[in-house]
Amino acid sequence: MTTHSHYPTFNVMDEQNEWDAHTRNVVNARLIRENTYQYLTHVEAETLRAWCGLLMDDHRGDIIQYILCHIDEVLSEDKGEGQRKVNVPPARILLRQGLKAIDETGWIESSKPFFQLDELSQRQIMLQISSATYPSTEKWDGIPQKALFQKLLQLSVEAYYSHPLVWSEIGFGGPAYPRGYVRAETGQLDPWEAVRKP
Repeated sequence: MTTHSHYPTFNVMDEQNEWDAHTRNVVNARLIRENTYQYLTHVEAETLRAWCGLLMDDHRGDIIQYILCHIDEVLSEDKGEGQRKVNVPPARILLRQGLKAIDETGWIESSKPFFQLDELSQRQIMLQISSATYPSTEKWDGIPQKALFQKLLQLSVEAYYSHPLVWSEIGFGGPAYPRGYVRAETGQLDPWEAVRKP
């Protein structure tokens, strides 16, 4: 992906001295590339790396690794879910079994794991899973394809758009506490906010 930003000179981290210490620590931790997992296996992580890069249309290592660590943390904490549709297993089961089924698609497609397939093949499989039309196998038993796709999308998006590099690219000024926003009318910007370039 070639990233085009309307805010090419904006760096949200330039504003970190305006944040309280706790917020600063939380945001800075998102820039540290963790490579260990508490829940995910190596194959699951590599399957997710390929899947999330394609899903976000962004293959930058630090950002995708952050998404993987977020998903791993959610699964290892196992705090429960606010809501879940009938016949959809809990997230830990949905993702563990679902990632095994996604990995299997590669072996069926061309005798190698999903993460080693070319991007076109991965995209085709992803489209089929997103519409619940991938041919059923034993590994898909009890794993609703569309629910799996939606869960992976939800977890990926919430991590992707909480990464400071992405904040800078979309012109998000980061946490406003304790400084707050003063100019709240439509079209008005505080002096520290990003200015959109054509």
